[in-house]
Formats: sequence, structure tokens, C-alpha cells
Amino acid sequence: MDEKQVNDTFSNTILARGCCYTAKEGKDKEPQFSHGCAKLDVHNWLKDIPLPADHKKFDCIEVRFKNNRKDFFRLQPGTDVHEGDIVAVEASPGHDIGVVTLTGEVARMQMRRKNVNPGKEDMRKVYRRARQADIEKWMGAVAREDNAIFKCRRIAGDLGLKMKVNDVEYQGDDTKAIFYYTADDRVDFRELIKVLAEEFRIRIEMRQIGVRQEASRLGGLGTCGRELCCSTWLTGFHSVATSAARVQQLAHNPQKLAGQCGKLKCCLNYEYESYVDALKDFPDTNIPLKTKQGEANVIKIDVFARIIWYVYKTNDSDIFALPVDQVKKIQNMNKQGKLIEKLEDFARKQEKKSELDLVVGQDELTRFDKDKF
Repeated sequence: MDEKQVNDTFSNTILARGCCYTAKEGKDKEPQFSHGCAKLDVHNWLKDIPLPADHKKFDCIEVRFKNNRKDFFRLQPGTDVHEGDIVAVEASPGHDIGVVTLTGEVARMQMRRKNVNPGKEDMRKVYRRARQADIEKWMGAVAREDNAIFKCRRIAGDLGLKMKVNDVEYQGDDTKAIFYYTADDRVDFRELIKVLAEEFRIRIEMRQIGVRQEASRLGGLGTCGRELCCSTWLTGFHSVATSAARVQQLAHNPQKLAGQCGKLKCCLNYEYESYVDALKDFPDTNIPLKTKQGEANVIKIDVFARIIWYVYKTNDSDIFALPVDQVKKIQNMNKQGKLIEKLEDFARKQEKKSELDLVVGQDELTRFDKDKF
């Protein structure tokens, strides 16, 4: 393998571990690391803030591995690492190879956010910066991952197991492989582990994941036309309730609300809190408005425009757009036993297009069609 092939293989290995750019050695032997749009990339926003002179340097770092896997490790005395460094860390058994994502005080705050105690005695250690031999063994292990997936799928099919193998992650020292799979029911894979151990001559671990994690590993395009959030930047999955769609006035269509994984789309949670805050000032829409023309019920709500559409029970052909303040006023009058004359007096005036505007619009459409064809 020539130098170019080695560099390409190394770059592919780094990219598979959540990186967009690889670390390079500069003249001062410091890693020249570039932040990019990597899914697991983290910006150290405390980097330029000086610490007190007597402040002890934090001895834990965050290291990333394949897919969404990250973990915290304790530095050995005298070990100095930077973001983007490739390090050998303690694993069970042997050692693993990962990329440093956070160091210093921002790593301390990340541990606090994830409720990890930095003072626990059983925290795994960072052995050293990865040597050339460590990286070469790591690259060779990663290069066999694709072939291992296909073999595992074939063996699982021969054994009649109802499971789907999604991904595999080789440990950095090439002594262990973790196979990720999804299954609807419980799977007895004891025989599968025996066959895989004989086939690959390494320690085998099977780990079941959910359909959301499966979609994040496989990737794809969403209905918005962009790459899936879970495969580009989303690293944590939160439960999505049907109330999120109801609060945002979305149609209860399972085909439109479900993502590639078959579950409710994660993006339903993005604006949920904004809708909840906006709806706090809205009146109760389950209460009909009483008028001398009859009662009127809600058929539609525009949350951020603060407009509620009503129709009469006896005549549903006419729709009236009422501002929220007017709805509150009418409800207060109804509580006092007063009836308004009609909704038209409180509805927002809708501008109607004149016949001339409609004709001009039709002419422009006709001219556009002629130019097109």
C-alpha cells in the first residue's frame, strides 16, 4: 500500500468516527485541528478564558468513537493531549482508539451536564497518544467492518434469526467487535455469537438498538428534502408525543407525521415550546360563541397570527376570522348572559381581489404557459 492509499484509508477511518477534518502535525508538533460540520464535533467556548494561576488543570477528557458513542476518561499524570488528538484509552478488555473532543473546564461542565461524577474511582484511563502501530492496527480493524456486516447478516439468515444487523464497530486493538441490531421480538443469538467468534477469531458482543438509532446510522433524506437530523447533527433522542402535533395544529396523518424510522418525527419537538407559550394567552376554544344568529364553533387556529376561525352550526359555508382579543370579549359577554348580534361585527375584514386583478393574474398565467411550451 503506497503513501496515498494509506492517507486515504486514514482519512476514511477518521470520517467514520464523526470527523470532517483530520489532525495534522505542525512545525511545533502541535496538532493543527480544524472544526467542521461533523456530527460529534464540539466547540470549546472556554478556550480563550484564562484560568487562575493556582487553578489545577482538570484531568478528565471526552473522547468520541464511532457513530454517537462518546465517553469520559481520566488522564495519566504528565499526559498532555489536545482536541483532535488520537488516543489509546482503556477498554474491556484491551484498549480502544478514539479522538479527543473536549479537554479542560468545558469537559468538566459536559460531565456535570451528563451527571457523570469526575471523582469516581472506576473511571477508565487514557493510556497515551496513539502510536503509529496503534493507528495502523486500528485502520486495519476498521477496514474489515463492512465485510463483517455482510457476513453477519448472511449467518443470521442461515440460522433463521429474525433480526436486522445495522452496523458493527471494531475495537481499536482488534480484539473485540460490537454488532448493532434491531429486532421486533427477543432474539436468542447465543448460537450466532459462537459462529461469529469462530469466523472472526475475536470477542463478539451483540447490542440491540432502537429504530431511531438505526435511522441515524443508515441515513437518508427527510420529507423536507434535507438529510435526516439524526444522521447529521442530532445526537440525543427525546420522546415525541402526539400532543406536539396537536398543539401545532397539524393534521393527524400518521404517514406525514412519521419519519424514516416509522416513529413521530423528531422535528415536531423543535417548535413545540414556542407554540405552548403562544397558546397560553388563547381563550378556551372548546367553548362555542353564542350569538343571535346561533352558536359558532372553532374550525381552525393560526397561533402566531393570533386568529381563530369560526363557523355557525346552522350554516357552515361562511367562515369568520376573529382576533384573539375579540374572542375573549365575546366569551366574557356570553358569561354575563349577553348575546352579540352576529360574528361579522367582530371578524377581521378580509380583502377581496377585484375582478380586474383576477383577469390580470389569469393573463399572466396564460402568457407564462405559452412561453414555457
